Amino acid sequence: MKTLVLSLLLVLSQTAFAYSDRPTADYVLVKKSERKMFLIKNNQIFREYTISLGKQPIGHKQQQGDYRTPEGIYEIDFRNRQSKFHLSLHINYPNKQDIERAKILGVNPGGDIFIHGLPNGKNKPLLYQGVDWTRGCIAVNNPQIREISQYVVDGTPIQISP
Repeated sequence: MKTLVLSLLLVLSQTAFAYSDRPTADYVLVKKSERKMFLIKNNQIFREYTISLGKQPIGHKQQQGDYRTPEGIYEIDFRNRQSKFHLSLHINYPNKQDIERAKILGVNPGGDIFIHGLPNGKNKPLLYQGVDWTRGCIAVNNPQIREISQYVVDGTPIQISP
């Protein structure tokens, strides 16, 4: 019994070390025109991903249903456990500026912007590769979103640039 407990403690301590040794992104940078997302730690890019955007990728999101991906500085604020997509990290769009702009325009700014994987149940990732297909979200393939979710914690800032 004592040997089993010691073995378990050793495994747990090694797992904890491996987990704490993994880098956590200081921030996420998205360059829409390049279709790239970068995870950054200590001002160094440590991961890079090719992304898909909303069906109308040019310009900042103005209102619900415009199929645009927002531009600006936001935060990853929670993980959606009930997502229709393979994992999803919520971006806190709209921010105060987006809400004010929408009020001036007399429109609903929309919301539900995420970084996510492919739709659940869709097993043809090549259909989505190189295509802007979301309603305004940032999409990657399923292995990539699993990796991103390990490196990006809630509260991480994200800058989405044109």
